[in-house]
Amino acid sequence: MSILVTGARGAVARNLAALLSARGLAHRLGSREPAGPRTVRCDLSDPGTFPEALAGARSVFLYAEASGIEAFVEEAVAAGVEHVVLLSSSAVLAPAAADNPLAAAHRTVEDALLASPLRATLLRPGSFATNALGWAGPLRAGTPVRLPYPGAHTDPVHEADLAEAAYAVLTDPALAGRSYTLTGPQSLTFADQLSILGRALGRPVPYEEVTAEQWKAEVGAFIPGPYADALLEYWAAGDGVPATLTDHVTRLTGRPARSFGTWAEEHVGDFSADGFRNAEDPGPLARTGASGKGE
Repeated sequence: MSILVTGARGAVARNLAALLSARGLAHRLGSREPAGPRTVRCDLSDPGTFPEALAGARSVFLYAEASGIEAFVEEAVAAGVEHVVLLSSSAVLAPAAADNPLAAAHRTVEDALLASPLRATLLRPGSFATNALGWAGPLRAGTPVRLPYPGAHTDPVHEADLAEAAYAVLTDPALAGRSYTLTGPQSLTFADQLSILGRALGRPVPYEEVTAEQWKAEVGAFIPGPYADALLEYWAAGDGVPATLTDHVTRLTGRPARSFGTWAEEHVGDFSADGFRNAEDPGPLARTGASGKGE
């Protein structure tokens, strides 16, 4: 069994690759910017990179990229791929998902896979714990984190849990061909997460509440307006409303999901002046629980 792991520079893909390597399972990594002997160029928005990346693969761990999905499915079928595990998003389950650009993009990828001859397993995480890496800049600068909805609840899930869930469905045929909604073990507000992060860092992490308009203006250089609006809508809906949690991580991995406190303790170095590693993560849209392009 050969497995193609796309988005090789993303946190989930890196953890998954480590699990596959530790167990001696044949795999290759796909990235827009390949580095290393086991990595091939695989830009999920460039169909020209698909044939080489998919050659010999029987299973694929796929980041969601809507623009090239039809061509990817066609090439995967031609290459003899049998099973695709998609890192999708729980945003597709929202009542107004069709009107949300983040959810709609993931739904497009899901629909293309489900309409194909490929066996598809859908992993639908909620909010990634790595969202917190977006606060590293203010923490390094010693300024408050600016939040439009500090009381908004999310269900931060550890990237290692997502990788272990992906490993489980890639290696156990009995688990494949289904959809799983993956959450962390706690519903936490942003204020809760900053408090937990502060305990891990050994110092307070202050925050400042700002308006939605202020926040949107501040992030306009790297989050397009429609996506910023979708995030604000998501956070507003969760303001004071606990997130719905599932036991799907436990069902797939055989153990409880890691807490945000565990994540914070493991990532203390990422919040130091020389330790921040944002580039290895898929990007701000991917960290919202509506994953975007893999690396």
